[in-house]
Amino acid sequence: MQPSDDILVKRIKNGDMDAFELLVRRYESKVYTVAYRFLGSHADASDLAQETFLRLYQALPSFRGESSFLTWLYSVTANACRDEIRRKQRRPVVSWENEVLNNGSQAVSQALGRSRMPTPEEAAEQNEFNELIQQCLNDLPEEQRLILVMREIQGLSYGEIAGVLECSLGTVKSRLSRARRAFKDTYNSKREPFGQRSRLAR
Repeated sequence: MQPSDDILVKRIKNGDMDAFELLVRRYESKVYTVAYRFLGSHADASDLAQETFLRLYQALPSFRGESSFLTWLYSVTANACRDEIRRKQRRPVVSWENEVLNNGSQAVSQALGRSRMPTPEEAAEQNEFNELIQQCLNDLPEEQRLILVMREIQGLSYGEIAGVLECSLGTVKSRLSRARRAFKDTYNSKREPFGQRSRLAR
C-alpha cells in the first residue's frame, strides 16, 4: 500500500528525500497539466512545474494540514501560475500536441461523437479544434482561466476550489458561472470553421 500524503509530508519534514520524490511522481502530471493549460506552452509548463515543486519543498515546514495536501498543492501551483503571467506581461505562446484537456483524446472523441481512430483529415481538424480550445482559454482573464482549469479539466469539487482560492462556495459558483459564459462567448465567436462543440461551451 502506498503511503498517504500526510505520511509523506511527515517524512519529508524529517529529511526523507525519497518521500519527496514519491510525492513529486504522484502529482507531477496534475501540476504540469494546470501549468500547461494556464500558460499554453509546454516549455513554460515544464519550467513552472519544477518551480512549483521547489516552492512546495521550501514551504512544507509551514504546512499544518488545515486543508488537504492536494488543495494546498493546487494553491501553490495557482500562485506560481499567476506569478509567471505577471512576470511575462504578455499573452502566453500557444504550443500544440494532440490533446485538448488532461483527458485529451477521450474528450475530443466525445466532442466529435466517435469512438474509432480518426482519419488523417479528421486528425488535422482535431488539431485545429485543440488550438481553438486553448485560444479560448488564453483569451480569458487569468482568474477565469484558472477556475475553469481546476473545475473542468482537473475535476476539483467546489469545496476544493474554494480552498484553493480561499473564498466561499457561493463565490466559486458565481465565478465559475461567469467563466463558463465568457468561454462560451469566446468559443462561439471563434468556432465558425468548426462543426465540433466543446464540453466547456455547453
